Amino acid sequence: MTAEATDPAQERLRRWRLVLGGDAADGTGCALSGKDAAMDGALTALYGKKDRKSQDGKSQGGRERSAGLGASAPSVARWLGDIRRYFPSSVVQVMQRDAIDRLGLATLLLEPEMLEAVEADVHLVGTLLSLNKAMPETTKETARAVVRKVVDDLEKRLATRTRATLTGALDRSARISRPRHHDIDWNRTIAANLKHYLPDHRTIVPERLIGYGRATRSTKKEVILCIDQSGSMAASVVYASVFGAVLASMRTISTRLVVFDTAVVDLTDQLDDPVDVLFGTQLGGGTDINRALAYCQSQITRPAETVVVLISDLYEGGIRNEMLKRVSAMKASGVQFVTLLALSDEGAPAYDREHAAALAALGAPAFACTPDLFPEVMAAAIEKRPLPIPDAA
Repeated sequence: MTAEATDPAQERLRRWRLVLGGDAADGTGCALSGKDAAMDGALTALYGKKDRKSQDGKSQGGRERSAGLGASAPSVARWLGDIRRYFPSSVVQVMQRDAIDRLGLATLLLEPEMLEAVEADVHLVGTLLSLNKAMPETTKETARAVVRKVVDDLEKRLATRTRATLTGALDRSARISRPRHHDIDWNRTIAANLKHYLPDHRTIVPERLIGYGRATRSTKKEVILCIDQSGSMAASVVYASVFGAVLASMRTISTRLVVFDTAVVDLTDQLDDPVDVLFGTQLGGGTDINRALAYCQSQITRPAETVVVLISDLYEGGIRNEMLKRVSAMKASGVQFVTLLALSDEGAPAYDREHAAALAALGAPAFACTPDLFPEVMAAAIEKRPLPIPDAA
């Protein structure tokens, strides 16, 4: 709030003025100055409407404002600096995304000075990956630094909780009824034997011991992440790569990461660095889910201990019936099959509802999953219990 806009009514007019953009008929009668005028200029450059043209090609003028940042990198750099100065980071990310979509600024991201000026987020990483093949060598080092920053931030946010959740799920899934002393789960054993408490001796005499195999002994579960790398799945590819690296760091989980469009690429040997994984993808192209699942199926050696996670919008360009047969066969062999329409904070994108319904009929319901929910989904799959499907799925 500016010093001049301390009155609530005047503040409402100021906000409406910024929303409406100052057209002659906006009805606010509110003039802007100083920081407010600069904010309005940054918003107008992105969201202002272009001049309307009459049938003879002449401008009609009047209410419509012109929009655009100009074609030059310096003007874009100044605009990026302005929005970072005047708006919070979350708003800056939205405005950058809109600028790329509305004003065609993607090609300017091929210039190192542009990348140094932007606010890095998951969606920017997706845009950079889609430009990867066109990116000059002079830009790739800067692009990797931008992607690295986003990936590191995501790992800090997600890794600890993911490891803790899945370690607990692995221990519970391996629980045994006659544990050795060092394998006893004392918390669950005490809870199960409270009725045998002896007040005089202030102790519990357990009749049943509950234990679990220790997580350090051997690989308990195999996880295959099968990721659709079509353009609409960009954010999901970023998150899945980070989770793949986290899972690969756990000795009790053998993790494989497969990406596909009409071809299938196994990126498992790059899982120690999710940035390498991301730059190994090629966003865009067609989709052949059946072919990808055929490859995943060929990699399964212990069906009852395997979780396959398909992340796709389900627009199948391959053989639909064969795809469904493969899912059915994997589930019949004991594989836990999870279908995610998206792994992102935005919810489900457009997806093939017919294929989603067919998978649900096979016992593999398709739903969008947020990154924060993903550890719980994986824990449920590992323990072979119902998946925590969001209400909005």
